[in-house]
Amino acid sequence: MSVLRAESEYDSVKKEARVAYLIWVFSGIFGGHRFYLGDTGRSIAMLFTLGGLGVWTLIDLFLIRGRVRAVNRSRRAAVMARHGIVDVSFGSEPGPAG
Repeated sequence: MSVLRAESEYDSVKKEARVAYLIWVFSGIFGGHRFYLGDTGRSIAMLFTLGGLGVWTLIDLFLIRGRVRAVNRSRRAAVMARHGIVDVSFGSEPGPAG
């Protein structure tokens, strides 16, 4: 039952790449997509520099999907830890043998 509650909590806080790209289209130069992903410091920097005069905005076009994955991985780990669950299903890699 705890796993179901944890999964439900994670579903309520996870971010979607499609939403991040949509925000990027309409407010990318102001860092809206970064605010959505919780990168407040970088968002403010983009806001005051107009996306690094557009350079950061273009670079983010290629980085959004990976950033969404990283944010979701971190949020999932935090939720699972809060519920006392060891999460081995999300982005885990086996360690070196020996």
